Amino acid sequence: MVKANSKSNSSPQPPRIAIAIMAAGKGTRLKSKHPKVLHEVGGKPILAHVIATAKQIVPAEDIFVIIGHEAERVREAVTGAGVNFVLQAEQRGTGHALMVAREALMGNGNRTRYDQVIVLSGDAPLITAETVKKLSAFHTAQKAAMTLLSADLDNPYGYGRVIRKGARGGAEVQAIVEEKSATPRQKELREINSGFYAFAVPALYEHIDRLSTANPHGEYYLTDMAAVLQRARKKVVAIKTDDAGEVLGTNTRAEMTVLDARLRMAKCRALLEEGVTIFYPHTCVIDSDVEVGADTVIEPFVQLLGRTKIGAECRIRSYSVIGNSILGDRVTVKPGTIMEDSRVGAGAVLGPYTHMRPGSEVGEGAHLGNFVETKKIKLGKGSKANHLTYLGDAEIGEDVNIGAGTITCNYDGVNKHKTVIEDGAFIGSHSTLVAPVKIGRGSYVAAASCITEDVPEDALALGRARQSVKEGWARAKRDAQKEIRR
Repeated sequence: MVKANSKSNSSPQPPRIAIAIMAAGKGTRLKSKHPKVLHEVGGKPILAHVIATAKQIVPAEDIFVIIGHEAERVREAVTGAGVNFVLQAEQRGTGHALMVAREALMGNGNRTRYDQVIVLSGDAPLITAETVKKLSAFHTAQKAAMTLLSADLDNPYGYGRVIRKGARGGAEVQAIVEEKSATPRQKELREINSGFYAFAVPALYEHIDRLSTANPHGEYYLTDMAAVLQRARKKVVAIKTDDAGEVLGTNTRAEMTVLDARLRMAKCRALLEEGVTIFYPHTCVIDSDVEVGADTVIEPFVQLLGRTKIGAECRIRSYSVIGNSILGDRVTVKPGTIMEDSRVGAGAVLGPYTHMRPGSEVGEGAHLGNFVETKKIKLGKGSKANHLTYLGDAEIGEDVNIGAGTITCNYDGVNKHKTVIEDGAFIGSHSTLVAPVKIGRGSYVAAASCITEDVPEDALALGRARQSVKEGWARAKRDAQKEIRR
């Protein structure tokens, strides 16, 4: 009889990980009435970037955003992310932020809710999921109570220096020395504490109440947890990031512009790698959530904003601004076109200087040209409005021609009304269509007509005064003016 192996063959369970994002601060150096984490870089709030990174590591229900200053505004700005919020009503430092998150991270049962908490800064949007995963994995492998993410900076002035144990600088941390307390030799060190951490949750909350406010600001500093845990003979280690730039936060508007430029250039590089051509990327403003298909060409000085999606083989020409819009494949956008919350079908041609306001939908192969403005319309496949036209609150069928200077009069001073133009209709130049009105399939509206009643299919509608010619009238007028001047 073979004796059973007493050792378990089961692999160890992965740690239960939470992420806490520090987002309670005011950001006084920005000199702004708005919370620091809601200032935008790369086209969305700084905090939204950090949350997006966190969601690549753990589910939204395991992310806890610690809010304080203008808490409800911060909550409302990112509420769609599905994360949890912890209120730090009185902001007494980073250590205090994790004190108020104790119940959320520990739970009320006999077993700790999480094994590990990763602490991210809500004002540092460049941190990558890959780096955070490395921090977490290193913390687990080292069986540490605290792991800090460090970085080498060319100019480490103002940052706390990381002093490692041992002559060769092993993983374990001896101390974190702040700038004002550092010796001249310690100030020569380039390895700094970034403010990103991983903690073993039981060890953190067993010792966090030992933090002191004996400092110039009278606050609880999370950095001091390193010394607290070391005094308790707990292991504190550090792992260095490969890219020091990704730990940069923002305390001033000048720093914010640097972060914005880095995010946008990184976005351009990603699009280039996906097969998009971008001429002079440093002149373009492309938000982080924008999507662009392969073989699309983006010319200089283009802005692609919000959640815009552009198909393959499009051409977006200079000085166009496209926000929260969807473009199909092979769309041509000529210079100076402005588009907001609109949709464009494949093969359409827009501009130059077309303005598509929210709710505009343009069908396949349709054309909107010079100085055409649209709002809340549907323009059918193959239809054209090429010059100097306003189309608002209109449903326009396929293969319709809208002549230059046409206006849909959709507003009566109180309410908006709809214009319907059916397939194959021809609207002559300088026509005025007073809604509510319907132009029937295949019908014609004569140039310069003011149409106030429905037009049947295949009809011709004229709504203008009969031309009258008075021969010699102009000569008589000039003669009369000369007589007056005498």
